[in-house]
Amino acid sequence: MKAKSDLLATKRQTSVQPRPAQASKRRPTSRLPAAERKAQILAKAFEFFSEYGLTAQTRALADACGVSQRLLYSVFPSKAALIDAVYEANIAGPFKAVWLVKLRDRSIPLQQRLLSFYQEYYDGVLTRKWLRLFLYASLAEVEMAPAYISAVIRTLLETIVDETAADAGIAPPKEADMRQEIGWLLHGNLSHLAIRRHVYRNSTSVDVGSAIRLHVSAYLAAAPMLFKQYAEDSSRPHRLPAKTP
Repeated sequence: MKAKSDLLATKRQTSVQPRPAQASKRRPTSRLPAAERKAQILAKAFEFFSEYGLTAQTRALADACGVSQRLLYSVFPSKAALIDAVYEANIAGPFKAVWLVKLRDRSIPLQQRLLSFYQEYYDGVLTRKWLRLFLYASLAEVEMAPAYISAVIRTLLETIVDETAADAGIAPPKEADMRQEIGWLLHGNLSHLAIRRHVYRNSTSVDVGSAIRLHVSAYLAAAPMLFKQYAEDSSRPHRLPAKTP
């Protein structure tokens, strides 16, 4: 089965383009104040790219927005500039800096902090449209996904692991890469939970809140053992493999 982005580039592309009558009804978008018009185009672009992928043509996007392609390019000088704006507004934008502050608040039990964060993150970030756009961006090999992981997720993972180590009274790994790898044990599972629910449409009687509690509990049980194991492995001398005669 072809992805919708492939379908858009083929003869079925015409099916997603508004008919003239539909476009005429939407045309008042072009007469909106500049800031409002830009916001509406961004919102529509987020919806459009999440459905059809980043390879979708801007002509179809302009029709969907109810503006001409020329007007679209007067607001965003290139498709790359539009994608960058969508990233800032809809991929990185939903992440709240206050979440990191709350995760570091040791006056609250760690399990409660993690449950609260991931419930909000699941509801506010890991939506169907967000996930589809993020996955499309990864497949298209644009910088959207790597930029989000570099700018947001790395800090999040290190924060979670540092707080987990502090709660367990164990020193976390010194290497940032190892702390991030341990953090992915929790974050990766919960991200994939959202993918299963929103993208794969996996049906299950287990509600999201229960699933989040399950993954958080499993992570908190495993992480201290991983810290100890890593410390033991790091303290052992690393011998080079013996040379073959």
